[in-house]
Amino acid sequence: AVKQHRARRMKARSVSGSPEGPYRAVSSTKRLVTSMHLGVDTLDKVFEYAAQRFPYRDCLGTREVISEEDERQNNGKVFKKVILGEYRWLSYEETHSAASRLGSGLSSLGQRPKNNIAIFCETRAEWIIAAQACFMYNFPLVTLYSTLGGPAIAHGLNEAQVTHIITSRELLETRLKAILREVPRLQHIIVVDNTPTTWLGYPRGISVHNMSAVQELGAKPENVARGRQQPLPSDIAVIMYTSGSTGIPKGVMISHSNIIAGITGMAERIPNLSEEDTYIGYLPLAHVLELSAELVCVSHGCRIGYSSPQTLADQSTKIKKGSKGDTSVLQPTLMAAVPEIMDRIYKNVMTKVEEMNHVQRTLFTLAYNYKLEQLAKGYSTPLCDKLVFRKVRSLLGGRTRVLLSGGAPLSAATQRFMNVCFCCPVGQGYGLTETCGAGTISELWDYSTGRVGGPLVCCEIKLKDWVEGGYRSTDKPHPRGEILIGGPNVTMGYYKNQAKNQEDFCVDENGQRWFCTGDIGEFHDDGCLKIIDRKKDLVKLQAGEYVSLGKVEAMLKNCPLVDNICAYANSDETYVIGFVVPNQKQLLALADQYRIRGSWEELCNNKAMEELVLKVITEAALAAQLERFEIPRKIRLSPEPWTPETGLVTDAFKLKRKELKTHYQADIERMYGGK
Repeated sequence: AVKQHRARRMKARSVSGSPEGPYRAVSSTKRLVTSMHLGVDTLDKVFEYAAQRFPYRDCLGTREVISEEDERQNNGKVFKKVILGEYRWLSYEETHSAASRLGSGLSSLGQRPKNNIAIFCETRAEWIIAAQACFMYNFPLVTLYSTLGGPAIAHGLNEAQVTHIITSRELLETRLKAILREVPRLQHIIVVDNTPTTWLGYPRGISVHNMSAVQELGAKPENVARGRQQPLPSDIAVIMYTSGSTGIPKGVMISHSNIIAGITGMAERIPNLSEEDTYIGYLPLAHVLELSAELVCVSHGCRIGYSSPQTLADQSTKIKKGSKGDTSVLQPTLMAAVPEIMDRIYKNVMTKVEEMNHVQRTLFTLAYNYKLEQLAKGYSTPLCDKLVFRKVRSLLGGRTRVLLSGGAPLSAATQRFMNVCFCCPVGQGYGLTETCGAGTISELWDYSTGRVGGPLVCCEIKLKDWVEGGYRSTDKPHPRGEILIGGPNVTMGYYKNQAKNQEDFCVDENGQRWFCTGDIGEFHDDGCLKIIDRKKDLVKLQAGEYVSLGKVEAMLKNCPLVDNICAYANSDETYVIGFVVPNQKQLLALADQYRIRGSWEELCNNKAMEELVLKVITEAALAAQLERFEIPRKIRLSPEPWTPETGLVTDAFKLKRKELKTHYQADIERMYGGK
């Protein structure tokens, strides 16, 4: 009953009293919060504060690689499999010392304060050590996704005039080496791996160093703290190149004070955050969600154990059968995930449920529905958790107490599943690189779905009428409009892109900085925000109907046959079409049911299979109450999944519509040409 009362409590309110806002968290209606601790106003101070408070506690953990071997699959493909040992830990004091030595080593190699330095590396302990070194020495850190293509990497390095880059051996050999001649200013490459120090075959003028050698250079008495210039809160900490869903990547300039405000807002929504927590880091650190989450952890003395999507769970692709994935060994209490990963877990577990015998399946369904009812009433179900859901919970190590979802909308079905089966709340968040990832996070005791919570204590939100799309703050029952986020977490703008800055950022009469998100939201009576549309996703069909492509995709992703979908519509046409990555297990079962034979590729190119999948999708769309004109009339099945490596989705698995359109141009012409 107490929880029910809390769930109805006001989370945010309009401080002006008008429906367009601005809306603020109830606890910060008078003043937005800018920092966690008095005087800790730059990121080097955040880490120093943590190292002083928790010097001997574990900080960064990496699993030992015991062995690697090639495993041949039935289809002839060879996969690399690893057996990993225990986590090896660096304490807060050791991490701080490693960062300090690296900073002075970089300074000895000619890196200067306020001159940009790049990091192009997978998520690992060395990434955070390098970032802390740059924060200490006031080297603005240019971050690049490890999945970006050659032209995008060269663009970022040249635009930021980078002379030093920190990378891994693998990325140097596979991606960076090929474009070095296109980056004439580059002088020093620092490789984070402990590999042989002889590097040959690089263009003249480029020196390659091991990170350990640079740290040894920085530890020499004559070099200690050499050239160190402490940053100001207003100095640039990070220039984060987004793997944007359109065009070439844009660099977002983020100051020290921006990040500190953002992580302060996030930390306030995670109850009982302390040095007892363990976080698992596996999302790209070049993404604002992962970087912010890890900095939240560092500021509270949590330990961070590193992983990757390929080694996360016992069933992950690189883990040798019978050996342990990272979650089983680390047993994290905190975890961030993008919806794509959560959807995958949900579908895998539900497939296993389908394979259970009748009694087991009935028991699981009864327990699931019973727990949903109890959660709605504000009660816990310890017996169900122990008897039915413990095995599912153990997939993430069995100790997870908070799951944070961001990067894209999480479907209601997946969110309910996570709440029930993992026996922990899912905080759904909303934020952008341009707002340091901060905007809203749902209260962890709020089990409603499809909403992203109220504004964080560091920012405020207002709604701007979008007349063309039919959204106004005067709409009933809820005010609707384009979401504008304002506050100290709103970044300094785009690097060397004044036209885009004027388009997307503005400053009001009080000096408050605002970012125009392009997303459409509505505020509920309790101050919770719901994302309902996106300006760029709205297409007007020939007959005048507006179709929200994002809404269509979100609804159809709940269909078990669909692993991923991109809806497409041309304004000159009367109907919507779609590109679909089908779920392999479900599609093979459907083919078997209708006795259609062929390889995976042949099935995806089979006209009869297309028709069958379309029929299932249409039924799912009608059940989800989509309008007839919103339902795809024709589809194309894709045999290949869309991953960041294919260039068809971003690192946060958002669709790159422009690239998808180019990729499927022939199919678009076929589906609209009636051929």
